[in-house]
Amino acid sequence: MNKILKFFLICCLCLTASVSFGAKKNLKLGFIYVSPIGDAGWSYAHDQARQKLEQMPGVSTAYVEAVPEGSDAERVILNMARKGYDIIFGTSFGYMDSMYKIASKYPHIVFMHCSGFKTRPNMGTYFGRMYQARFLTGMVAGAMTKTNILGYVAAFPIPEVIRGINAFTLGARYVNPKVQVRVVWVKSWYDPATEKEAAKSLLSVGADVLTQHQDSPATQEAAQEAGVYSIGYNSDMTKFAPKSHLTAAVWNWFPIYKEIVDEVQGGKFKSKEIWYGLEKGVVDLAPFGSMVPKKIIKDVEKVKKQIIAGKFKIFKGPIADQTGKIRIPAGQVASDKELLGMDWFVQGVVGSTK
Repeated sequence: MNKILKFFLICCLCLTASVSFGAKKNLKLGFIYVSPIGDAGWSYAHDQARQKLEQMPGVSTAYVEAVPEGSDAERVILNMARKGYDIIFGTSFGYMDSMYKIASKYPHIVFMHCSGFKTRPNMGTYFGRMYQARFLTGMVAGAMTKTNILGYVAAFPIPEVIRGINAFTLGARYVNPKVQVRVVWVKSWYDPATEKEAAKSLLSVGADVLTQHQDSPATQEAAQEAGVYSIGYNSDMTKFAPKSHLTAAVWNWFPIYKEIVDEVQGGKFKSKEIWYGLEKGVVDLAPFGSMVPKKIIKDVEKVKKQIIAGKFKIFKGPIADQTGKIRIPAGQVASDKELLGMDWFVQGVVGSTK
């Protein structure tokens, strides 16, 4: 009986590993967004890339917006799978388990999950090294502040967000060691009213540059109303706060989406974990506001080139946490595994990771 069972398991493993995708010129792509595409942020950035994909030969797309994480997401993903979409893109961290579950039932559909870590032979992951752009925006904020207090409106205390806060803080303290970054958690990806209230709470403790890991431009609007500076996220948010917006850490998802589509069309798709950065143009900075001095821009552009060339490592030790404990020893560079599991704040951050 044991031999039969072992043989059966081996056969199952072989079957799973042998999943292949033949060349297919005409593809139907499905996108699932956690917020409205009019959010001017996360979903907007993904949808800009989707629209560019529509211009590629043999590609048609569809999307469903404002899909909550959980059972609603599972229903939408399953519906797309049943309709025979060739590639389904889930663009929020909380879609991971639903996509992972459904991918096992539809082995010949390609599933790609944004920012997660679970994979199957027909399911890969993709993300960008946004912490690189965060460091650069931190440099701008650190150079522009007068109070040495920066405010950060953040979504959820997960590694992706914590890593960005840390990189922003390291960038700010790279040019201004006196800076502290105060964090307020909103516990939502998209809630403009709550985001604005969080921003105001940071203004009340003296923050004179605000930034965010949120989908709406509410933080930018709060900054302009208060007469302080701001740094956007996801897309160029200048039009929402033209007098305050210094720059933004922005996404360009098209290089990743095009790569996946090209591979599927050419019959070369294999599940993988994509994590591209400035070198691929997946993350970048929005244009600088006119209020940013040329010297600051020059300094930021210099470090940006060094990051792209691999000569500047953001998470290179010695780096201490909030308690003063060395987390990354001198001369060492944090591994991708350490970055992807980051659950602690660097020195200079005021706030909790809970």
